[in-house]
Amino acid sequence: MSTTVERNERPDYDPEIQAIADYVLDYTVDSAEAWDTARHCLVDTIGCGLLALRFPECTKHLGSLVPGTTVPNGSRVPGTSSILDPVKAAWDIGCIVRWLDFNDTWLAAEWGHPSDNLGAILALTDYISQQRVAKGLEPLTMNTVLEAMVKAHEIQGNLAIKNSFNRVGLDHVVLVKVASTAVATWLWGGNREQIMSAISHAWVDGQSLRTYRHAPNAGSRKSWAAGDATSRAVRLADIAIRGEMGIPGALSAPQWGFYDVLFSKTNKDQKIKPDDQRQFSFERDYGSYVMENILFKLSFPAEFHAQTACEAAVELHPQVKGKLEQIERVEITTHESAIRIISKEGKLANPADRDHCLQYMVAVPLMLGELTADHYEDEFHHNHPEIDQLREKMVISEEPRYSEEYHQADKRSIANAVQVFFKDGSQTDKVEVEYPIGHRRRREEGIQVLEQKFKRNLETRFPAQQVGKIMALYQAPERLKQLPVHEFMNLFVI
Repeated sequence: MSTTVERNERPDYDPEIQAIADYVLDYTVDSAEAWDTARHCLVDTIGCGLLALRFPECTKHLGSLVPGTTVPNGSRVPGTSSILDPVKAAWDIGCIVRWLDFNDTWLAAEWGHPSDNLGAILALTDYISQQRVAKGLEPLTMNTVLEAMVKAHEIQGNLAIKNSFNRVGLDHVVLVKVASTAVATWLWGGNREQIMSAISHAWVDGQSLRTYRHAPNAGSRKSWAAGDATSRAVRLADIAIRGEMGIPGALSAPQWGFYDVLFSKTNKDQKIKPDDQRQFSFERDYGSYVMENILFKLSFPAEFHAQTACEAAVELHPQVKGKLEQIERVEITTHESAIRIISKEGKLANPADRDHCLQYMVAVPLMLGELTADHYEDEFHHNHPEIDQLREKMVISEEPRYSEEYHQADKRSIANAVQVFFKDGSQTDKVEVEYPIGHRRRREEGIQVLEQKFKRNLETRFPAQQVGKIMALYQAPERLKQLPVHEFMNLFVI
């Protein structure tokens, strides 16, 4: 009987890990557009978190694990009075900014929400800044926060452009964890070896399954999964800073590495077939492309593949108002990703199920002319049976051009079209929207809406004087950049 002996030759770090570490350490953000977009992204993300604090299902997750615990120079969670260790603070911040599915989005082979990384970035920079002041050193400034945001966006988004984690059943928060881990270790002063070590541990971690985003299991875990990822990232950064050895072949190790275990197809005997082995591919080097092209959710707290469908439905509302009983069918023409991810029939069990249902997100604005976070709640849904009646009349079809242009680097459209047909043979206009208001192609128009959205979200939590002070800072880019992080966070303490 023959036996196979493993050769114990420790490899260099996988080149994909090295590339991330070198980018975080050495890249200089010189894009004025990236810097400015990061500023808008910062306030929009915090605003989303403030709005989420209205919902008890979110706030039940927040606060210290040990009630009454005091953390010296601890991290703050915007809109609360919590002072936490940076690991739990990252969890809480990541949870609130993602809860309502209203923060920014990146769509490619994989999708996700790069501003999720702000959970780790804000928690850690607030803590580090206070620690430095306590030692008589200069604090970190918001310039560092914005730089970290650009880099975290780029890592998560660049890995997503040509690599589909959802097709092998993995959730996109794996990319939040990797990006946050790299940036957190850099923020903590880690050297190249420590950053690579931390990143390798992020890849080696067991990764989340997407099942909590899809029928029949869609539920509220999708709203705190990013907080869980950013919290883990801060913990892994801490472990690496303490000198823990890395796992150089975390991705590429035969049989045991990420590629073979989680990124490859298998046969029934669970043996990897050589033709199905996979590894990451890249369209471009790391830079500032993702932040420059980020998609803002401005009008609707809804999964992004449905944003343009919601815009179309709002436009059609005047033509169907008062005529819901006369509708024979609603035709929604969309792209392949929307059909695969958010097209659902049957009963919707909870708010998280509804905000990932294309038909639901079209039905509400057709009826009401608007779509807000409250429209996903059980009470609203149960009191409006006509929503499900309207859903049953919807016909979903793919437009190949939409699917193709969704992936084109010079377009990256997220197109939908909606048309309503009545029982008497009449019909509405067919309303097609290819680029949502949060798209780069509509940036000037979108920023005006973003400012209004941020102000409204501030007003849910703070008095008028405080709102005015925060808005004035947001509108003064250079003053914002120079402000110490802990002073910025002071503005959001209740």
